[in-house]
Amino acid sequence: MESWLPQGGTNLFQAIKAKCSEAEGKGQKLWRLSIGQPNGPALRSARTVASQAVLSDQETIHEYQDNGSPGVIDFAKRFVAAHLPFKCLENRNVAYLPIPGIKPMLGLIPLACNSSHEEIVVRTMTNPGYPTPADWCRYLQLDPIPLVTTPQNRFRFSIKDIKPGTNLIMMNYPANPHGQIATYGWLMELCERCVDLGIRIFNDAAYAMLAFNKKHCALAEVASLYTGLSWVEAFSASKAIGNGTGWRIGAMVGSPDFIGDIATIKGNTDSGFVAFSAAGVIHALENDKENIIRYRQAYKQRLAWLIKTLQAYGLKLAVRPQAGFFSLWLCPKEAFGQKIKSAEQFNFLMIEKTGVVGVHFHPYIRYAVVAPLEQEEWQQAIIKAFKQAHIKY
Repeated sequence: MESWLPQGGTNLFQAIKAKCSEAEGKGQKLWRLSIGQPNGPALRSARTVASQAVLSDQETIHEYQDNGSPGVIDFAKRFVAAHLPFKCLENRNVAYLPIPGIKPMLGLIPLACNSSHEEIVVRTMTNPGYPTPADWCRYLQLDPIPLVTTPQNRFRFSIKDIKPGTNLIMMNYPANPHGQIATYGWLMELCERCVDLGIRIFNDAAYAMLAFNKKHCALAEVASLYTGLSWVEAFSASKAIGNGTGWRIGAMVGSPDFIGDIATIKGNTDSGFVAFSAAGVIHALENDKENIIRYRQAYKQRLAWLIKTLQAYGLKLAVRPQAGFFSLWLCPKEAFGQKIKSAEQFNFLMIEKTGVVGVHFHPYIRYAVVAPLEQEEWQQAIIKAFKQAHIKY
C-alpha cells in the first residue's frame, strides 16, 4: 500500500542525521553546529517551581486547561507581557490565548482563515526559513507563496511584494535561520499595507526573548495600534528558559477576531497545555530574568566568535544575525578542491571530511551556536575544519 500523503514529505533533518550516522560509522567525530535547541536543561528556577506544582494537590493544576489556564491564573497575558515593553498593550483591544507551544498551532492559522467558499492565498517566510508553515499549507491543499527574502533586502521582505488577493501572511521575526529582526518602521508599513488590502498577519516570535539588537520590535507593539487590522503574534517558552523545547508552553496575543477564530478550532481539537510546566515557565520569566539575559549574551558572544572565525577562512555571511543562535552563510562555489553545486553537497562534504555539521537551505548553509563554542576543543575543531576546506567563491 502506498502513502496517501502529497509528495515531498522527506524531512531535511532526517537526511542530515543519516549522513551524520554514516560519518560516525566511519570513525568521524562530529561537531554539531546544526542543533536548533539550547543545550542542557531548562533553567533551574523553572524546574523547581514546576516540580512543586506537579506535586501540588490543587486540582486545577492537573485538569484540562483547554483554551484557558485555570492552573496558572492569567498565564497568557503575563507571558506575553514578559516579552514586550512595559504595559505597551494596556488599553488596547487585544485578546490572549495560551497554547501548547507554537509548532502544534501553525496548522490552525490557515485553517482559521480558510473560508469554505474559496481557497485562500498564503504568503510564508520559508525560502529560506522554518518549513512548517509551508508544510501545513500543503497538507491543507493550499499552495504557499514564499515571501522574497535575500541578502539584497537583508532578509526583510519588501512590503511592495505583498499583492492584492493575499489573505494571510505567516512570518517569523526574529527569524530562523538568519536571525533578522523586524523594526518599528517596517512593521508600521506592513500593518498599513495589510489594513488596506484586508490581509491577516501571523508572526511566529519564538526567538523574541533572544533578540540582542535594541531595534527589535514585536508585531504586537505596532499591530495593536491599528483597529482595522486582523493579526496574531505567538510567543514560546522553548528558547526563553534555556532548553524549554520539550515543555510545550506558549501564548498568543492578537486582534479579538483572529484570536477568536483560532480559539474556536483549538477548543474543538485541543485540550490545552500542561499547567505545572506553565507554572515553572511564568515563574522564570517573571523572577529569573538575569539568567535569561545570560543565555542571550552567551549566544551573542558565540555568534561573534563564529562569524569572525569563518569569515577569516573565506566563508561569506548572508546577513548579520540580530537575535537567537543561528547564522546563515552563502554556499561557496569551491571547497576541498571540488566544484560545489549545492549547499547540501557542501554540508555533506564538511560532515564527511571534518565532522562539522550544518543545515543546508540552498543556496545557504546555517550554523548554530548552542554548543559550547567558548571551549578550546570546539574552537580548534572549527578552525581546523574551515582551514582544511579551502573555501572559494
